[in-house]
Order: sequence, then C-alpha cells, then structure tokens
Amino acid sequence: MGLSVSVAMCTHNGEAFVERQLESIFRSNRVPEQIVVSDDASTDSTRTIVDRVTGRHPSVDVILLDNQTPLGVTANFAQAISACTGDVIALSDQDDEWHPDRLARIIPLFDASPSLSLIFSNARLVDAAGVPIGYSLFDALEVTPRDLEELRDDRAFSRLLRRNLVTGATTAFRRSLLSAALPIPYPWLHDEWLAVIAATLGAVGVVEEDLVDYRQHGSNEIGARRPTLRHKLGRLVGPRADRNRLLALRFAVLAERLDSLPTTSPADLQRTSVKSAFESARAALPSARLSRIPQIVGFARKSWYRDYSSQGSLDMARDLLQAP
Repeated sequence: MGLSVSVAMCTHNGEAFVERQLESIFRSNRVPEQIVVSDDASTDSTRTIVDRVTGRHPSVDVILLDNQTPLGVTANFAQAISACTGDVIALSDQDDEWHPDRLARIIPLFDASPSLSLIFSNARLVDAAGVPIGYSLFDALEVTPRDLEELRDDRAFSRLLRRNLVTGATTAFRRSLLSAALPIPYPWLHDEWLAVIAATLGAVGVVEEDLVDYRQHGSNEIGARRPTLRHKLGRLVGPRADRNRLLALRFAVLAERLDSLPTTSPADLQRTSVKSAFESARAALPSARLSRIPQIVGFARKSWYRDYSSQGSLDMARDLLQAP
C-alpha cells in the first residue's frame, strides 16, 4: 500500500480565493486522503465556503478546525499539521491554486527515497486574477544553481543555516518529522523551521518545476516579489534593523532543540551555535562605521560571511555601510 497524504490548509478571511484553491486540490491527479482546514477566526464567509466545497467531495476525509481566537500563521499551521494523519503532509495556503500533478510528482519521490524528509518546489507567480506575472517563485527569491546543487549534495542543513529557500505553500514532508519539529518555537516561521529540522533528520528534495500557482495580491500574509535595485540598495545602506538579533535568537532556539534530539550530529549542533554567535556579534556592531571594521575583518577571516551569511560579501558590505 502506498503512502497516504494529508493536506494542511490554513485560512483567515479567505473568501475571495479559498474555493478555487480547494477545487484545485480536489482536481489533483492524485487526490489526498485527508484535508485539514484550520480557520483562524475568520469574520467573512470562509468557513461556509469550505463546508460547501468539501461537501461536494465526500470521498475525502475533511476536518475543519474553528479557532474562536486568532492564533497567527505559525501556530495555526502547527495546529493543522498536528491534526493530520497521512504519511505525507502537504501544506496549502488559502489563496493559491495547485497544479494537477503536484502530488503525483512528489509522492513517488518519497516512495523512492526513505531518507527524504521534506520536498519543496518552484511555483508560478500569478496576480489576483490568476494571470502569470512573468517569473517564478525561485526567480523572486533569487535561488541560484549553487543553492540547488548544495541541497542535492546533502549540504541542505548548511545551506538553510545561511538562508531559507523553502516556501510553505510548495512544501510537503513526512509526518514522522513532527516528533522532532513540534512545537514550533518563537520566533521561527513554520516553513523555515520544518525545513531546517528536516535537514538534520534526512534529505531535503527540490522540484524545480512549478507545481503551484502562487498568488500575489494586496492581502497576502507572506508574499514574494522580485526585489528591485532600489530595494537592494535600501537594504545595503538603510538603517540597521533588529534582523540580526532576531536571527541570533532563532538559532539559539534551534541549537537548544537540536541538543535535545538524539539524532543530531555534533557537526550540525556546532554549526548552529556558531551561526547564533555570528548573528549576535553582527547585531552588536558599533554605531560608528569605522569602529566596525576590526570585527568585520575578524568575521571574514573566520570565513563566517562565506559559511554563515545569506549573501556573503554583500552581507559584509551591509555590515560596514548600514546606518546605525
């Protein structure tokens, strides 16, 4: 018997698009056995639409969780995936549309590779009307061939320490991952956390084809747009934010979780601790730019920008140039 599949969908005031998303799932070449919809205190007709659409497909087990008080995106997804019973859990946003072959493409990959913990894919970016914008999710995220090569060469954990590449709307993973991944701690987002934990337990797979239409509209909780030159320059010289402090906290939390797992390798734990220390040191750089230089040179000599930052030399320049 093959792997069973659950879909974990989170909704909040999603009446504009949720019917199209659900119908795209039911039109799949490989229909899931279960759909868990966790509604985060919607005040529109989302729950009524979900009931109506799922009622047309009685062969699929549907669970609707109804939050009276909003949990927020990460906690709501944690609740949804906790209720899933399938061997593989595919994540779903409320406003996208699946391509018919999404599950048919990824489930055989899990079947063929028992070590595969998580798979994510590319997506076609579309506007509110469903018209393609002209570039893909990987284009918007500036995913490089080197990024993909490192994922395939069993360097996924090192790659994901530097920069997340995984978008939840394109992600599926084995339910066995949950014993290590839950609960999802603050300040992690659910997709980033699931990906980095998966990379410590097994392989992370990537499908370069578009398997989802990823809708961009004014109400996206988390969207994806190709960064403009103005945006990049703003990040390079704009005021320093709390991002490094947040990253330091994230990886301190990750190190604590990994230390509690018997499957964690000493190398992964060491990398995580260094990453946390690096981001803490970046957050504490002096306000005066010239005073930052000795520490920045020290980071570079330790190869920390190369091994632990998302953009290497660009991050080094950012640390030097950003305003206090």
